[in-house]
Amino acid sequence: MTSQSLVEAYLYGLFTAASLTAALFFLRFWRQSREGLFCIFAAAFALLAANNGLAAFLGGDEYPAIYLLRLAAFVLIICAILRKNLAGPKSL
Repeated sequence: MTSQSLVEAYLYGLFTAASLTAALFFLRFWRQSREGLFCIFAAAFALLAANNGLAAFLGGDEYPAIYLLRLAAFVLIICAILRKNLAGPKSL
């Protein structure tokens, strides 16, 4: 194993752990507020963690199927933001 691949594996692991941490934070915020935006963000970051973990095990992200997880995560984030902003103001 070359030093380049060791660094790549370390960084994929770091990004996976960071994405899982963000997903857990958003899940905790969702449990406290029951706001759907946080639940969708948690799912998106879980998909990003799966993307990075899969790329680490496959030795890189040269497989096009890996990008589908990343695309799904970003589509979830965009849809959640649009849903939240287009809902309109809440009445008191």
